[in-house]
Amino acid sequence: MGKPTGFLEFKRNAAPYRDASKRLLDFKEIYTAHDDKRLTTQGARCMDCGVPFCQSNDGCPIHNLIPEWNDLVYNGHWHEALDRLHQTNNFPEFTGRVCPAPCEGACVLGITDPAVTIKNIEMAIIDRGFKEGWVVPTPPTSRSGKSVAIVGSGPAGLAAADQLNRAGHTVTVFERADRIGGLLMYGIPNMKLDKTEVVQRRVDLLRAEGVQFETSVNVGDGSNGGRDVLQMAQEFDALLLSTGATLPRDLPIPGRELKGIHFAMEFLTANTRSLLDSNHSDGAYINASDKHVVVIGGGDTGTDCIGTAMRHGCRSMTNFELFPQPPDTRGPNNPWPTWPVIMRTDYGHQEAAQKFGCDPRIYAISSTGFVDDGNGNVKAIRTVDVKFNNGKFENIPGSEREYPADLVFLAMGFLGPEHAVSDPLKIDYDPRSNYSAPYGQYQTNVEKVFAAGDCRRGQSLVVRAINEGREAAREIDRFLMGSSDLP
Repeated sequence: MGKPTGFLEFKRNAAPYRDASKRLLDFKEIYTAHDDKRLTTQGARCMDCGVPFCQSNDGCPIHNLIPEWNDLVYNGHWHEALDRLHQTNNFPEFTGRVCPAPCEGACVLGITDPAVTIKNIEMAIIDRGFKEGWVVPTPPTSRSGKSVAIVGSGPAGLAAADQLNRAGHTVTVFERADRIGGLLMYGIPNMKLDKTEVVQRRVDLLRAEGVQFETSVNVGDGSNGGRDVLQMAQEFDALLLSTGATLPRDLPIPGRELKGIHFAMEFLTANTRSLLDSNHSDGAYINASDKHVVVIGGGDTGTDCIGTAMRHGCRSMTNFELFPQPPDTRGPNNPWPTWPVIMRTDYGHQEAAQKFGCDPRIYAISSTGFVDDGNGNVKAIRTVDVKFNNGKFENIPGSEREYPADLVFLAMGFLGPEHAVSDPLKIDYDPRSNYSAPYGQYQTNVEKVFAAGDCRRGQSLVVRAINEGREAAREIDRFLMGSSDLP
């Protein structure tokens, strides 16, 4: 806990983003500099709540020791706070930036007052650790003689690599993209998670500790110069699949074949790669400049599409959401400490409102068809308002509309993992096409082959992927050595 009476004395004061009109001019991170006075005051709000629900299953999936490091920050013991943070979280610089903070939704103070600014404090601790030089490579003192291959370098794969390397195993991570990081590198835009200062910094640290990385490697049946996964299963003592859930949900309505309609990850990946390669001078990205842009999907990926298109200088921005607008406060069917399904305004919505004068989101709307400009390009999208009745959506007669659209980005979530890696291994799948591996065990039906992260559980949060990577590493270590000391 922080100050015993802090929650009575101090109001929530979350760290602000940079001014929307200024941050729209670049792809630098949206966050402002850490304010120690604000942080210590906010740490003081942490209650002596008896049962810290913030680190429960409803709160933090990796069970961060949140009250402990809140108290340490309040008392100015930053190095000790970093030690506590690293006990449970391999990459707090990632979660402190991109996690939606279910811990805050489960904060006991949140029953009656705004929750403690846990996410702000977490980010500040790790950023200070790097700034002060407290975060340094710590390679294992000995090696086990066992080797592990990890396919996929997203948060689950990197967390597992870090843990297995600490246990002394020789770890090689294979990534089909040209840079390590998976979702962290190409799925989340630079303004939310800086690729050089944050992601690559951690990759360099893992490499210095002994983790080996191979990029631009297609793992599968070995065709077209790729790596044969069956041979890998023979070559390594264990194989972990952490390939993510990368099959996007499509929108098969009339006109879908028109040019200008893209999956969100096509847009986001090309933008970040071009930004890193040439600061966009190569033109190798989908440019939204002076375009009417429609984003379909209301989650984090949709918001990232909004923020990216706004930085390109789009002419207009519209965001469709099938479900009705959430309430401002918890509903009776959404009790504490479950995640509060309430109305939120994220950075992209703020930016669109700043430039165009209104929130870009339109709720309870369904897309019915795309309109051809006569040359095979999309020029508009047709819609109808909907209502949810008896478990299904119904169109509202007379509510048909048409919106201009030069670019449409589909950000409606993901169906599951691709199977190019898993099919040759003859891995079993669950009913949703995910790799079948029991939670807590992570071993598939194939000997030596494990699975973790979104490819096993389905699309989820970065923090849940880290949790699965850590737990899968423990089970792999147990498989290799008979027992494990990994947490």
